[in-house]
Amino acid sequence: MELKINQQTKQFNAESLSVQSLLDLEIPHKQNGIAVAVNNTVVPKLKWNEFLVQETDEILIISATQGG
Repeated sequence: MELKINQQTKQFNAESLSVQSLLDLEIPHKQNGIAVAVNNTVVPKLKWNEFLVQETDEILIISATQGG
């Protein structure tokens, strides 16, 4: 499966992935304070386990930062 994550094309050896599975592969230790959008639509954290990404989806992972 080919996905575009934060503007970088990546290959995965899976037929289907949930948002949560994808995050477990990409950022296994830093999943607090992030937001995920698939094809410009924000996926609520409560839906990460059930929302399946599709071939060629564009995923944006945004991490909250501190500062002012």
